[in-house]
Amino acid sequence: MARGPDGQGGGAGFSLSDQLFNAGTVRQLAGEYAVLPGFDPDRFEQEALAGLAGRGLLERLDWLATCVEAQLPRDFPAMAEALEAAMSPPLDPARTDDDFGRFIHAVPGILAVRHGLEHHRERALDLLHEATRRFSMEFYIRPFLNRWPEETLARLERWTGDENYHVRRLVSEGTRPRLPWAANVTLDPRRPLPLLDALHADPTRYVTRSVANHLNDISKIAPDAVTGRLRDWRAEARQRPKELDWMTRHALRTAVKRGEPGALALLGYDPDLPVRVTLDVPRRVAIGEALNLRVRIEAEEPGRALVDYRVVFHRPSGRAAEKVFKLGQGSVAPDTPLALSKRHVLKAEASTFTWHPGPHRIVLQVNGRDRAEAQVEVTGRG
Repeated sequence: MARGPDGQGGGAGFSLSDQLFNAGTVRQLAGEYAVLPGFDPDRFEQEALAGLAGRGLLERLDWLATCVEAQLPRDFPAMAEALEAAMSPPLDPARTDDDFGRFIHAVPGILAVRHGLEHHRERALDLLHEATRRFSMEFYIRPFLNRWPEETLARLERWTGDENYHVRRLVSEGTRPRLPWAANVTLDPRRPLPLLDALHADPTRYVTRSVANHLNDISKIAPDAVTGRLRDWRAEARQRPKELDWMTRHALRTAVKRGEPGALALLGYDPDLPVRVTLDVPRRVAIGEALNLRVRIEAEEPGRALVDYRVVFHRPSGRAAEKVFKLGQGSVAPDTPLALSKRHVLKAEASTFTWHPGPHRIVLQVNGRDRAEAQVEVTGRG
């Protein structure tokens, strides 16, 4: 289930904030900083726990940083040295994916921005480099990109060749135009593309996924720049073909939903493929039940068909709302039609939208083009 920065989600009464920041995790952090001369772990633990209630996830991170900061040197270079001395061991360098780190280790990033941004840029960037090997510093590099764009980009360019894949991922993830939860960056979205040129051939999926997500962000603003880059990377042949194919599909997922011709063509789908489409849906379905879709596609010439469908939701307010869902894909030819079906459950408590009784439209897309449409009357739960 999707969660916002308040840390709520996962069912009634669940709090991600409480799961990540509690007596146990605060005690662990206190133990890590206890290695510093003069640091009182009991004081830190008491102060930190007393201030957690009523704060969301990101607010709790700031609060923990404030409690740590209270017992560190005021001078930033000395503070940075202390923060590095108290760091936990780096994340396992033998892994290649899904090793984001623990939120309690965001403290150095927060303090790097808070005390190093204006007058200690280079030392603060050194601190982020070291810290991101324990927990991703993607949120905390962004203020430096906004305040010192050229200097920070120069540092990130060097980091594209770093031996640690967490550092390499930071280069892509930290410069994303639309990083979830994070502050905006004021860079032209195309400006980091040379960094992605260096990273796209990375051997780790953790990095290539970030590159693909970054391209997907850019595709919402400049789709032609993304398809052009992906073509260039194919020609360079520095990444394994299977991995680059995966990256291409992942990077173009939003462009495909929008029916961008360049994206579809790069994936081998002709938006103008001549087809006849039959869409069969029930006339009525109740919330909580399943909407059964059946589709038959016939073509006048051989080709590949990528089939999605859009639900245009009924809203009591009259405000427009729609969402694209995947249906399937396959080959089609004059003597070989393509038949697809799907059972779409109308969940009463979907994570990103709500079903309301009333007329809903189902619009079928083939290779990004609207090809058929039907109306379904959604009724309340029985």
